[in-house]
Amino acid sequence: MEHICTQINSQVLVLNQNYQPINICTIRRAIKLMWKNKAEIIVPGAGLIYSSTTEFPTPSVVRLYNMIKQPIVKRRLSRQGLFHRDNFTCQYCGTETKDLTIDHIVPRSKGGKHEWNNVVSACMDCNHHKAEKSLDESNMNLLTYPSTPKPNPYYIFYHRKLEENWIPYIPWRT
Repeated sequence: MEHICTQINSQVLVLNQNYQPINICTIRRAIKLMWKNKAEIIVPGAGLIYSSTTEFPTPSVVRLYNMIKQPIVKRRLSRQGLFHRDNFTCQYCGTETKDLTIDHIVPRSKGGKHEWNNVVSACMDCNHHKAEKSLDESNMNLLTYPSTPKPNPYYIFYHRKLEENWIPYIPWRT
């Protein structure tokens, strides 16, 4: 019984009508979508799921019959998002390191906002040198001027373990 529950709660990749990945759901939810004639199995998983009257192949990838409009979601500012945008590189000296800090170009104490266009990745030495000064006061220059990253519809797949048979359907992984 525990094996069936684990299997029912396993993950399934959900594709839009145009085969664009839009979500990850449980096998239970995918079967409901198929039962209501809203989705079809594209890639079957391992095994079968039995009801009192029917048996279903476990889905691994399903596709919706109707197109679902996805809203464009703005990227929230986060430490990891900032470091990824700056390629884990200090934007003052160019040092590549995983030991970075966040530096506000216009310091918060001088009215600078905590937003994508005012923050950069900085190594500890550069951040201490600049401290609460402006770029002119600190006599420092930026290697690249910061900008807001473009929205990415595949953000839900970052930092997730992806099934092997999902890879062909996720464009940035191929």
